[in-house]
Formats: sequence, structure tokens, C-alpha cells
Amino acid sequence: MTRELSVEGIAYGGDYNPEQWPEEVWAEDVRLMREAGVNMVSVNIFAWALLEPREGEYDFSRLDRILALLHENDIAADLATPTAAPPAWFFRAHPEALPVDRDGRGLSYGSRQTFCPSSPAYREAALRITGELARRYADHPAVVMWHIHNEYGCHNAECHCDESAAAFRRWLRAKYDDDLAALNDAWGTTFWSQWYYDWDEIIPPRPTGAVPNPTHQLDWRRFCSDALLSLYEAEREVLQEAAPATPATTNFMVMYNFDALDYWRWAPKLDLVSNDHYLQSADPESQIDVALSGDLVRSLAGGPWLLMEHSTGAVNWQPVNRAKGPGELRRNALAHVARGADGIAYFQWRAAKAGAEQWHSAMLPHAGTDSQIWRDVVRLGADLRALAEVRGSVGTAEVAVVWDWDARWAMELPSQPSAELRFQDLVRAWYEPLWRAGVAVDFVRPDADLSAYRVVLAPSLYLVDDEGAANLVSFAAGGGTLAVGFHSGAVDENCHVRLGGYPGAFREALGVRTDELFPLLPGETVGLSGGGTGALWSERVRLAGAEPVESYTTGPLAGAPAVTRNSLGEGTTWYLATQPDPATLAALLDRIRTEAAVEPVRTTPQGVEAALRRGPDADYLFLINHTDRDAEVPVSAHATELLTGRPADGSVAVAAGDVAVVREPRGD
Repeated sequence: MTRELSVEGIAYGGDYNPEQWPEEVWAEDVRLMREAGVNMVSVNIFAWALLEPREGEYDFSRLDRILALLHENDIAADLATPTAAPPAWFFRAHPEALPVDRDGRGLSYGSRQTFCPSSPAYREAALRITGELARRYADHPAVVMWHIHNEYGCHNAECHCDESAAAFRRWLRAKYDDDLAALNDAWGTTFWSQWYYDWDEIIPPRPTGAVPNPTHQLDWRRFCSDALLSLYEAEREVLQEAAPATPATTNFMVMYNFDALDYWRWAPKLDLVSNDHYLQSADPESQIDVALSGDLVRSLAGGPWLLMEHSTGAVNWQPVNRAKGPGELRRNALAHVARGADGIAYFQWRAAKAGAEQWHSAMLPHAGTDSQIWRDVVRLGADLRALAEVRGSVGTAEVAVVWDWDARWAMELPSQPSAELRFQDLVRAWYEPLWRAGVAVDFVRPDADLSAYRVVLAPSLYLVDDEGAANLVSFAAGGGTLAVGFHSGAVDENCHVRLGGYPGAFREALGVRTDELFPLLPGETVGLSGGGTGALWSERVRLAGAEPVESYTTGPLAGAPAVTRNSLGEGTTWYLATQPDPATLAALLDRIRTEAAVEPVRTTPQGVEAALRRGPDADYLFLINHTDRDAEVPVSAHATELLTGRPADGSVAVAAGDVAVVREPRGD
């Protein structure tokens, strides 16, 4: 069954927590929501303690009134199951459900997500409250979507208690078909006398005297992601039974500092993929992370998605929480729409005056309506109404970047050749030049269908299974262009080194062979023959059919190839055996995509972001000016700038710090 969100145009709103305020405030809330153009809010996310004050005793009177008020004011509800924050009475009755950290310390309740994901008592209580909600509100006219839990794994991605250990063993027995010898082989347990003779000998990777087994750690990460996914699926089943036509989501956290869940496994389980995204105050060009995140979420969704949370201004959980600059609220939100978001929402509607997030910004700030944030929120509501026709349109990328959570987890385990490698840093380094050039990008799994792309980039694919490697190689041999970054293809799905020389699974396809790695020290660089430098990594590459494009000019590998190009079947492969400086990397990627006949969506002045969504009859060109200079961008004839409604026949002006969205009729 196809389940769609029954909200007209672009959904707009945020987390609404009226239980934090006296009831007389609610009427003002909905009045201001209507003024701002809000048409959907998420409710009930952290209300478990109020709905079920004692086990099995329920009070839905407050939620009844909230939903009725929203419906009376034509504001839809994304109704949450409140299972991210069990009440204190639950933990007093079930202290065994509290999580245990890696060092064996039991954690206490008193915040959110203070439960063990494998706790039977928690699962039972969570499904009970979910069932009560489902039966009561399945046919409520305000409810247009179920919001299951909140930010799974944000604070309890791992629990090392004995119940988790038992669940881990059950997961392993299922994965290895109850064959302990197969597990021993996959984990390489002959090393350091780690052989297991009984399933009960296996425990989570707790602190030990030396480095834990890498495959043990990798399977643990996989298990933890699946343990939380099983909770989502259990709640989803309860909701679907009661309301089979109502879509359900849970908010992902595709942003820089979160890597706990394998969202490729999660995304197919959601009716609508949604995401939370917050800027890093220390990032001077955080707009690039907004774009990368949006492209990744769109790729997970396979089309449009919902931005469930971001901030109007400062957050409260970074060392320094920076307010947004002039126009940044609007640019951020519309950049997410440009990358496929059909809904824009914030945490939260009204800024809290108490609690752990009292210094987190909101749509209605502490200062009230006489504030810049409020004026920006109202203006954004008008912008989103003007963009209603954009809903449902899709992206048009011919370049794909390989993203894999297994590869990320494995590469960042201890005892690697270099502890300086960070998966997302490497991916962003390759993504950034494409963003600056206005080249559309999708993200893909190694085993994805690649037939829609001309170029596939694998900046960091340390771990890859045989199927994924063969898929990427086949893409190139069939006429595509494949570019691979250093330390890729090194190990299989069990973290076993692929023997015979590096880069392992891609060695023959790339036409190179490396026999020894020379990672660079922090701050160390090597010269490159094109005049640039390489950082982080170098290796002794020997040509085995490829041609050199760049060579090292300094260091112990002077004269050896650093960047190579190879013909493979009908296509081309590239290997980057170092991390080139930004200008050199940009030039290389420009050459790679130009040779493959990949053009930017639009050529724009420096600092003007361009992204394209394609509708049935028109293209929608988003132009976001991140500079302090006005810009002029060519557009097609008979175009219209949607935010102003003005014709843009042949060109459009984008003021400094401003945004333009241009409808270009197909065929012009």
C-alpha cells in the first residue's frame, strides 16, 4: 500500500510541546501558527509520563484537547509515540531496563533514551502505550502521520548489559546460521587465542587489555543498529494494524557527528523518510554540510523526504552555540527544499523556559514575536506556500558517491594504518568541489543500480564485499567512470584483508598494485608533480596497466604514481593514492566528470549554490547566494521566479545572501 502525507504543498511546522505550557497559551500558539503559515506539527514526542501516570492507567484528555484544537485550526498532526522517554515509574519498576555503558557503569534515568534497546520490559511497555495511541487516534481527522519514537540511538545506540549480551548472541546465531565455526572463521579467532567453543562465551566488545577483535566490533555495530530497528518495526506493526493507510516515519540523524545506525537498512522500512539536521558552529561553510546531508537523505528516500528538525538559530549542545546570521535561517531551509525536502520543520515551536533545552532556539523565541527569528519564520512560511508546486519533484544527478556505513565503521576502528582518517571528512572533501561547481550528486550503496550515472566516486570504501566490488567494477567496464580513493577495497565484509596487494578488491580494475602503505603524519604533506600537495596518505604504487596522472615529488616515494587513470572495458577508472589539496582535487574531479560529459546544473558566479528539482512539466532551479555580492544567473526563456512571482526571461538576479527559485518550463 502506498501511504502518502495528506498535507497540501510543502509541510511546514515543528515539534509542538504544549504540555510544557499552561493551557491558556495554546490558543495563542495556534493563532501564531496560522500567521506563520504552519500546516503540520509533531506532537506527543515526550509526553509518556503524562499519558500513563501509572502503569496501565491512561489519561488522554490533554492530548484529545490538543488534537481537537489543531484540527479546528486546519493544522495537521504528526502524532508521535512517546517511547523515547519512559517515565520514572517505569524504571523504578524495571531497573534492569536501564542501560549499561561500555565501562560497565549502570546509567540512571532522568533524561531521555535512558533504556536498553534489548530490554523485554521496555519493549512491552513501549508497545503497550503505542497500542493505546493507535486504537484511540487511528481515525482522528487531525492525524496525518505517525512519528515513531524520536532520533533512535541518539543517546543509547549501545548498551553493554547482560540482556544486550544475550540479544547479541541471538543475533549472531541467526547471522551465522547457528554455526559457531562459521563465526570463528569470520572473526579470525585463531588470532590471540580468541576461539569460542560455546555461544555463551561471547560478550559485547567491552574494554579489555589490548585492541578488541575488529570483526567482533563491526558485528556489534551491526547488531546495535538492528536492535533499534527491531523496536521501530515492532511499533510500526502496531500502528499499521490500527491505521493501515496512515504513513509512518522516524527521524533520522544524517549529520556530521552521528554514525550509529545503518540507514540503508532502515530507509525501506519507512513510508516517508525524514531527517534531523543541525549545523556545526565550528564549520565556516556549514552550507556544504546542509547540501551533503540533503543529497544523502534524498538518496536514502529514493525521492522527496521530510526535514523533521533543524534550528531557527543556536542549538544548546555544542561548546559554543552560535546564532544564525542574517538570512541564514531562510537559506538553510530552502537549501533543504532544493535537495528534495517536501517538508520543513524545526525543533521546536515555542522556546522552552525550563529543562535541558531551554537555550535551544525555536520558531517562537523567548523574545516573542518582536524578534528577527519570528519575522524570518513568517517570511519562510510565505516562501514555502509559493513553492507548493515543487512538492514531489525529484533530482537529476549523473554523479553518484558511494556511502556505506559498514565501511565507515570498519575504517574508524582502532589499529588502522592511520588514526587520522575520518570517513565523512574524506567524502566531504570529494563532495565539496562538485557542490561548488553545481554538479548534482546522489549517494549510493556499493551494490546499488548504477545505470542512471555516468560517474561513480568512491572516496572512502575501506570495506567492501565481493558483490559490491563487482558491481562497481562492472559499472566501469560497461562504459562508466569509476574513481576510487586510497585505502579502499582493503578488506572484505568480515574485515579480512584482501591479499595480493592493495587496493585489494579494485586492484585489477584500477590497473595498479601497492605493496606498502606510507600514511602521513598530522600536518605532513608530500609534493605532487602538478604543483599541488597530498596529505593524510601515500603508498608505493606500481603501474599494472594504468597511466600516471600525478606523481609524488617529495618524500620516500618521490617518482612513484600518486594519481592514476586506467581504461577498463568500455570505461575508465581512476585511483587517488593520496588526499590532494583542495585545488588539485577540484581540478582532478573537474577533469573526471568533464571527460564523462557531466555538466553542472547551471554555471553560476562563485559562492552561488545551484540545485535542480525536476517536475513533470518543468524544472525548478534553486539559486542560493552565500556571498555578500549580488549575482546574475542565466535561466531559460519564459521562466518565472516563484518566490516573487516575477518573470525571469533569460536571467534572474539573486541579491547578496538571498535565494531565487526559478520555474523553467520543459522544452524551453
